[in-house]
Amino acid sequence: MDVSQYLEIFIDETSEHIQNLSDSIMTLEKEPENKDTINEIFRAAHSLKGMAGTMGFKRMQHLTHDMENVFQEVRNDTIKVNSDMIDLLFQCLDAIEGYLTIIKETSDEGSNDNEAIIQKLNSFLDGTAGAEAPAQTAVAPEPKKEAASAPDEKKFLTAELSETDIKKLKEAVQSGQHVYGMTVFVQKDCLLKAARAFLVFKAVEEFAQIIVYNPSSQDIEDERFEFDFSIYFVTEEPVDKIVAAAKNVSEIANVVADEMKLSDITHEDAATATGETTAPAVAATEPKAAPAPAAAASTQAATAKKQAAKPVTSRTVRVDIEKLDALMNQVSELIIAKNSLVSLSSSEIGIQNQSYQEQIEYLERITTSLHESVMKVRMVPIESVVNKFPRMIRDLSRKLGKKMELTMSGEETELDRTVVDQIGDPLQHLLRNSADHGLESAEIRKERGKPETGSINLKAFQEGNNVIIEVSDDGNGIDTDKVKAKAIERGIVTPEQAENLSQKEIIDFLFMPSFSMAKQITDISGRGVGLDVVKSNIEALGGDVEVKSKFGVGSVFTVRLPLTLAIIQALMVEIADEKYAIALGSISNIEDIPVSDIKYVEAKEVINLRGVVIPIIRLNQILDIAAPEEEPESLTVVIVQKGEKQVGLVVDNLIGQQEIVIKSLGKFINNSTKIISGATILGDGEVALILDVNTLM
Repeated sequence: MDVSQYLEIFIDETSEHIQNLSDSIMTLEKEPENKDTINEIFRAAHSLKGMAGTMGFKRMQHLTHDMENVFQEVRNDTIKVNSDMIDLLFQCLDAIEGYLTIIKETSDEGSNDNEAIIQKLNSFLDGTAGAEAPAQTAVAPEPKKEAASAPDEKKFLTAELSETDIKKLKEAVQSGQHVYGMTVFVQKDCLLKAARAFLVFKAVEEFAQIIVYNPSSQDIEDERFEFDFSIYFVTEEPVDKIVAAAKNVSEIANVVADEMKLSDITHEDAATATGETTAPAVAATEPKAAPAPAAAASTQAATAKKQAAKPVTSRTVRVDIEKLDALMNQVSELIIAKNSLVSLSSSEIGIQNQSYQEQIEYLERITTSLHESVMKVRMVPIESVVNKFPRMIRDLSRKLGKKMELTMSGEETELDRTVVDQIGDPLQHLLRNSADHGLESAEIRKERGKPETGSINLKAFQEGNNVIIEVSDDGNGIDTDKVKAKAIERGIVTPEQAENLSQKEIIDFLFMPSFSMAKQITDISGRGVGLDVVKSNIEALGGDVEVKSKFGVGSVFTVRLPLTLAIIQALMVEIADEKYAIALGSISNIEDIPVSDIKYVEAKEVINLRGVVIPIIRLNQILDIAAPEEEPESLTVVIVQKGEKQVGLVVDNLIGQQEIVIKSLGKFINNSTKIISGATILGDGEVALILDVNTLM
């Protein structure tokens, strides 16, 4: 049996346990006497140990077993939680994450024994009275007794075996070999029954030769058994040693075994032996009284009735992201086909046929609803990304010697899975930047009348078709004079040009590649990478980032992201005879502007719209399209917005709103200017390019 079939489940569940442990340890640091948190950490460590043991990852199992031992002592009030223990527990988590990373890459845990960490864990147990006894109880908690069947049922008898298996057992006994029957009872809440059985086989085969399986080894591998199975083996070793080895496998509730006699190995004897069995040689838990035949029959009837009842199943299912991508691609193709039919419906044939029109409208509603449903399936809370940040800020606080606290809100805000997967690094950069550059030292904060503990906030919320994530701090803010001086020093601007720069334009220098204000390089920041990476990564997702800062008060970084990257609502426009798409989410309004209303500021065209001066971009010039021979009396201007900034895009004609599928251009064209973010296929089969508003602005 190959346990690799369980690897994906193991990776997912281990990640959840690691996050649970991280959250619980953070809570424990603030509330060291919190018994609920202590029990939660013990349970998570125990689960991790069991899962690692099931998969055969002995190093991870050893580490989590020692964590569990320490917490058994904490539960018993023998050891008190202190800051050293918290630091060590986080080191354990990092080590477990290290194992998990290697397992993801190689399906193996690697060769790092983490002896230094294990030695530190054991040092917490030094001088602790009865350290070993509680550790034993950790291996066999109470639920095991509950799940175990009565050992005196002697389920390893041969009533259900085939003639071939009975013949094997008879021949082995008649040849003078010691033949044993063993029944193994698995806990009823066990998710990986076949994997547990496989580990039991491995444990037994170190001391014995298994000759018969009940049910068959294939049925056990395919999990075609309830919560117990039997094996028959020959050995010269003491049977209690073999039972102990089987019992040591996690989530095994009970193990019973006895030596087989020839009288046990017949259908007749086995069938009548149920009510008069001798006590087994070894039992994992305290044996119960043997049931009378009538009681046994009653028990069997109750069991059959319970099996017949519908089990309560989980209402969630894990789905590989590639399957969702494939589903999204199919929906995308369906929308393209729908757009094609819609364009046909506007033809002469479609207009004349009322029934055809109705069916097209129905198809539009269905495809839109299907698209929304698929999008909801792909949406995940950003909680999965931001949950690791409290731990990161806690570590930075200790490393930098600054007191700081992270407050988060809106973790339930949902984004498309592909966006969530890629937003983690940019947010981490922003938080590290706030911790390192933003927050002042305790002395400076005291001089400014601020609390000793610096405050960092991460806030997420939905706004229209975008998700906004704000990272703010009550720190130093950005010293624009120093940034301006640095820009002049590097020759980015002349002193004369610098005098006319707005605060926003000065702050934007920080997003330039290799532009760092750090006075010294540290492993936290100051290598000239950071904000430029943030900007490029966020813009690659179709989003943008803005900064507001007040020197001595603090800074706010605002990240704006689209809900999805695959299918969007867009406004279709014409420039000359070419069609282009503009994302509807970035459009504020559309205006008809008389040419006479166009003014000039620094030789650039602007319009004054209800008291707001807005620069305009003539798309035909940007896209190298020939201008119309005659200048029209008025211009159609699409006003687009990025944060608080507005720009007017001059187009020749408006086609209308349409649901479009974004197709990547890949390497087919040299898109060095980045003003084209992709393409879409229209209903008539024509290709239209999608304009990137962020780059245009």
